[in-house]
Amino acid sequence: MVQILCPEIRLPSVLPQHVFLVHFLLGAAVAVHVHRARAFPQIDRFKIQPKIKNSLADMLDCYKKVMVTFVVAVVPLQIFSFPVIQMIGIRTSLPLPSASDIFLQLLVYFVVEDYANYWLHRLLHQKWGYENIHHVHHEYTAPIGFAAPYAHWAEIIILGMASFLGPMIAPGHMITFWLWMIVRQMEAIETHSGYDFPWNPLKYIPFYGGAIFHDYHHFVGGKSQSNFASVFTYCDYIYGTNKGYRYKEAFEKVLAKHP
Repeated sequence: MVQILCPEIRLPSVLPQHVFLVHFLLGAAVAVHVHRARAFPQIDRFKIQPKIKNSLADMLDCYKKVMVTFVVAVVPLQIFSFPVIQMIGIRTSLPLPSASDIFLQLLVYFVVEDYANYWLHRLLHQKWGYENIHHVHHEYTAPIGFAAPYAHWAEIIILGMASFLGPMIAPGHMITFWLWMIVRQMEAIETHSGYDFPWNPLKYIPFYGGAIFHDYHHFVGGKSQSNFASVFTYCDYIYGTNKGYRYKEAFEKVLAKHP
């Protein structure tokens, strides 16, 4: 009905520039709720590294540092985002995308981002990249939700390119782009949450890594040459960078059978 009555309606040009602001504010809201869930003792049994505790003060300090990075790296990206969005052909007018279009494009964006992120992340684990940039993100050996965007400003830009690659290859509507940024941020928070909940519906997605997969990468730390992919596990499997993690899984299964 809206499309029939107002065929030329467009989203205000200022809105696309605030997608990054939504991105970070959403991260704060979700991460705070994950932290508050710790008030329930039964939640602790799902913590991947239960011996490491982070206080609310620790989390607020992390968020403060994230906001500094936001000002240094993300605000400039906001300023330049709209002309780039126009250049790559993301629409801001009607018709709105169908549910099937949104689903298929988000699927493409996740696959493209995951593959590009794998190689960029692996590059950041080379000696120069790790010592000068990526070591900041690895200050958390037991990650928390706030640690998802906790990184050097250069890393935010470098890995951010992977998130933009999908929309550049398959540009759609601004609504889809917004959803992509929101869903990707929520997935990053889940991956860094430090909890492995058995009822998580994302576990049913083929090749989904989740918190348990990425937590191992942080646990090993700077020497980690494993579990580089951001979302799925197939890249690490194909390129042989999941062997340490697979050994750990097999060892834990043996221990579970013979306590």
